[in-house]
Amino acid sequence: MLKENFVEFLEKSIKSNWEIEALGDYQGSSYTYKEVAERITRIQIGFDLAGIKKGDKIALIGKNSANWAIVFLATVTYGAVIVPILPDFTADDVHHIVNHSDSVALFAGDSNYEALNIGKMPLLKAVFNLTDFKPVYTLANSGLDDIDERVFKKFEKKYAKGFNIDDFQVTKVPNDQLAEISYTSGTTGFSKGVMLPHNSLIANIKFAHENMPLKPRDKIVSFLPMAHSYGCAFEFLFPFTLGCYITFLGKMPTPQVLVSAFNEIKPRLILSVPLIIEKIYKKQLLPVISKPTMRILLSIPGINNILLKKIKTKLSKVFGGNFHEVVIGGAAFNKDTELFFTKMKFPFSIGYGMTECGPLISYENWDKTRIGSAGKIVDTMEVKIDSPDQFNEVGEIMVRGENVMLGYYKNEKASREVLDDDGWLHTGDLGLIDKDNFIYIKGRSKSMILSASGQNIYPEEIEDKLNNMPFVNESVVIQEENNALVALIYPDHDLMQKEGVDEAKLNAIMDENKKHLNHSLPKFMRVNEFRITNEEFEKTPKKSIKRFKYN
Repeated sequence: MLKENFVEFLEKSIKSNWEIEALGDYQGSSYTYKEVAERITRIQIGFDLAGIKKGDKIALIGKNSANWAIVFLATVTYGAVIVPILPDFTADDVHHIVNHSDSVALFAGDSNYEALNIGKMPLLKAVFNLTDFKPVYTLANSGLDDIDERVFKKFEKKYAKGFNIDDFQVTKVPNDQLAEISYTSGTTGFSKGVMLPHNSLIANIKFAHENMPLKPRDKIVSFLPMAHSYGCAFEFLFPFTLGCYITFLGKMPTPQVLVSAFNEIKPRLILSVPLIIEKIYKKQLLPVISKPTMRILLSIPGINNILLKKIKTKLSKVFGGNFHEVVIGGAAFNKDTELFFTKMKFPFSIGYGMTECGPLISYENWDKTRIGSAGKIVDTMEVKIDSPDQFNEVGEIMVRGENVMLGYYKNEKASREVLDDDGWLHTGDLGLIDKDNFIYIKGRSKSMILSASGQNIYPEEIEDKLNNMPFVNESVVIQEENNALVALIYPDHDLMQKEGVDEAKLNAIMDENKKHLNHSLPKFMRVNEFRITNEEFEKTPKKSIKRFKYN
């Protein structure tokens, strides 16, 4: 357990940076650290009036915003447990997560709330609007109908002379207490609520303080999903505890939108998933360096250095031209892109992590990292490879230390499958390490897919729905190079013969299946194409499909 306390870090930053800007929405309003403190205090008065206790679960759903961040801060500094939910999840997924997590209150954006059925979430005492924190639903006979007015009166009475720096006090919460339950999926049967203690969050933040170059008043653009630990830890919590100004994009991070935001805000540190960087590379650089003349010039010693310097300058301007480093994580980075970035000495670093570690496992600064690696194991963790020779023979990557989760909420079986008796977390990823503990990922034994905008996609969820549809025997969902999801389908030939269904009829049936499937999925999980295969999928002795053969 670390001696540094997560909640104390948050309180210290707020008081140390009282008058400067803290959080803002892109092309919208912003808050100073003082204003954040005031809103935290108002929300916590509401928690108290609603009878919310330490350890109670507070669910949060909505697009990235300053208010989203404030609710997160108000919850963890109150001693309650935050349950962030991806805004793209379907209503049924949200109902399931709220119920499974035992959440007693929910903060929701307008569009998310409108899609929900409150009757399907019986434990909720109240639902609050993420726009203004006002209640949009309160449990009958709970006495919470006028909670908004009561919060206002109590705050005004208590701080009649004004809300000052000495008035801001947060609950002392030990690091061993649960801070967050992060769901890696929504659908029943796949739910894994990762239990992250305060210790995991402060371990990530402390490492970032000591190894990532930021200082108070530096600017950050937050565009990764905040309901995921990567974006939450390094685009929000870490810079917030330093006194940075964080702007939440709040919209789909297309290359065009990002380039515009980067050039306007000029962030000092950029966090991203590989697909976004690869898209920018393909749009901004590849058309230039692929020209025959440019290929020849880049092969000539001396001239190539001049050209690479110019290309690096051009790419740096794309990212705002004011950054120390671009940190890439969440999935494997395209090797050709990595080699070219390295060749022109672009300041990028590849890290490795997972939700179960809040998320950081390995990282190294861009000028010290090693090509092909995912950085060096962080100093709060240790690593080993489950193989006879961990330096030369690929095996499962195993880690343990301060960052590791407590387990999966209400899922002891799943917890035992990944956390052994000695505290080692079995990551499910395959790799090697070198003598300096740099990690080299050689494959993903997990099947998780990362969407272009950073959301986790678990193909089993899609396949589970698809395999129950007419004339589908079994399926495999893959992601192609253009990021499109494709469902490979082995049809039920016996049923086709029995029902007299030919190829044309089968295609029409599959078109209908695709419509029904996508209607039941969030946008980022929708399948672009159904592709029929006439051969049964190759399987292991355990009858599991050899998924790697189809990716």
